[in-house]
Amino acid sequence: MAIMPGKSPYPSSQTFQPILERIATEIAQTPGRGRPADYIPALAACDPRRFGMAVAELDGTVYGVGDWRQPFSTQSITKVFTLALDLAREGDALWEHVGREPSGNPFNSLVQLEYENGIPRNPFINAGALVVTDRLQTRTGDAAGVLLEFLRAESGNAELTFDRDIAASETANGDRNAALGHFMASYGNIDNPVPDLLDQYFLQCSIAASCADLALATGFLARHGIRADGGRLLSRSQAKQINAIMLTCGTYDAAGDFAYRVGLPGKSGVGGGIIAVVPGRCTLCVWSPGLDERGNSVAGVAALDRFTTLTGLSVF
Repeated sequence: MAIMPGKSPYPSSQTFQPILERIATEIAQTPGRGRPADYIPALAACDPRRFGMAVAELDGTVYGVGDWRQPFSTQSITKVFTLALDLAREGDALWEHVGREPSGNPFNSLVQLEYENGIPRNPFINAGALVVTDRLQTRTGDAAGVLLEFLRAESGNAELTFDRDIAASETANGDRNAALGHFMASYGNIDNPVPDLLDQYFLQCSIAASCADLALATGFLARHGIRADGGRLLSRSQAKQINAIMLTCGTYDAAGDFAYRVGLPGKSGVGGGIIAVVPGRCTLCVWSPGLDERGNSVAGVAALDRFTTLTGLSVF
């Protein structure tokens, strides 16, 4: 792992483990943990009381608590990595096809696409993620495969793989995503056949990974674009751009509340995971399957709120 120079003004990272243990104890005592994503049948049976949390330092040292080694369905968290992989390949040309503004609508909404001529508001709503996956597919011929190899390399876990049952479940219940894809294709904003694109997209979302895996894999955003092996994936400016979009758009139409409570760039997924970035310092991943009405982990947001409160690690 690459090590960033300089000393942090914050307390020693040795405080992370007792802080995580304190957070886990508090979360365990919290009633009302939300409900799993029952519109994806393969996720509906997840126990909302499960909880894991990991913090990864820039050198690859990881601290964890609870179910932090338990793989779970990453879902929309993968949109961050697909965005980074495509932005690294095509640069600012990407932004001609997808915006950078909060949507203010549910993540699978069709409403804005018609009056904005098939250009999604941002890369993290489903329409925007479909565009990014489509563009990565055009450039690589295997967007989901390229993503998987990237996550394996950054996490150091060669066992990461697709969950074919989850992908099949999403395919069987993917009419809304198909509608989004076809609608954008009608505006010329999709290059590949929509059924092929959906296969790639559902595979992407089905990747199973743990809090430890995802905290490590997100490290390049805390290292300002530098990968785990010391190579550069993104320019410092591009890493800043992705962190900014995570802060403003990463938790669906609850991004303002997440920024208010947590104060970090973050990206959630309906599998119950959330990744977060403290630029220049560390990355986090928390998992608990119970979701609020906007699709974010109830315990996950609460845990990140406590982390930034207890450590003072925030972008504000």
